[in-house]
Amino acid sequence: MIKRTFLVTGASKGIGRALCERLSALGHNAVGLARSSDPTFPGTLVSVDLADRHATDEALRDLTSRYSFDGVVNNVGFVRLNPIGEIAIDEMDESFRRNLVPAVQAVQAILPTMKDKGWGRIVNLSSLVIVGVQGRTIYGGAKAAIASFTRTWAIELAEYGITVNTVAPGPTETEMFRQNTPAGSEAERRFLSLVPVKRLGKPSELAASIAFLLSEEAGFITGQTLFVDGGASIGKAYI
Repeated sequence: MIKRTFLVTGASKGIGRALCERLSALGHNAVGLARSSDPTFPGTLVSVDLADRHATDEALRDLTSRYSFDGVVNNVGFVRLNPIGEIAIDEMDESFRRNLVPAVQAVQAILPTMKDKGWGRIVNLSSLVIVGVQGRTIYGGAKAAIASFTRTWAIELAEYGITVNTVAPGPTETEMFRQNTPAGSEAERRFLSLVPVKRLGKPSELAASIAFLLSEEAGFITGQTLFVDGGASIGKAYI
């Protein structure tokens, strides 16, 4: 197996942390970006606020001078929940900026190295909510844009041996999910009613899907959105 170096945003918790643990176990080098620091992180963790465009640029310049990256996982996410009629435009601007700008920054920072190698992997994290979930106008819009990025970048980068795919998680037992969906709440009940397997996803299950798309074996898959959602995207009535 070839040892690869992958950049992961939002790497300190949830899916990002589970992915870095999996990559490390597979013998790869995980370099994470997150606001928090953690001495137990399975790789290199750089503390940076990805909402700060200039600080992110500085961190990426430093990392690309020290590492030869083979791919990036754009995992960082930011949620605002409001139904139409109650959306603050400033909050919408913030959500689009915090969900979309770091993805473009990260890809553009490591793109020259991947092009030089003639090999690369980009995986963007979207969400089940892009198919339509109540109260998710802002978040769903941002995550739909991420899925659109995937299709465009896949076309633009295929000739360089770089694949670009999206993983769209369903409700998954992460810190961010629990902030908006407390255990035993009506919101949790509604989400579980959408999932045919009748449970939340595990971060490790999402990590396994992402790791496959980063692998050598996934080289003929590009421009795709993979829903890892317990079947929630295949025909339930959304409420």
